[in-house]
Amino acid sequence: MQVLPYNNQYFLNLKHLIGLKTIFFWAPVCKWIIVMASITDILDRPPEIISIPQSSVLAITGCIWMRYSLVVIPKNWMLFSVNCAMSLFQTYSTAIAIK
Repeated sequence: MQVLPYNNQYFLNLKHLIGLKTIFFWAPVCKWIIVMASITDILDRPPEIISIPQSSVLAITGCIWMRYSLVVIPKNWMLFSVNCAMSLFQTYSTAIAIK
């Protein structure tokens, strides 16, 4: 049985500020579910069923969290990307529902 050295890359990633054991990793991963739901709304739902208040609020909160992810130390680019996608898809969904 081989023992891995403590400075192995796997252990360094676990100890990183945005590593697998932190909320900085798991929050964006779970938030992609909301993005996937908005994509299915755009593809499957008729525009009359899409909630304008809900879509617009999700687009606005996406913009707010995009700003937060760049202000917090360390910068969380993963959180920025998921909120950018959420904001874009929800804005598009709101525009479809308004038309």
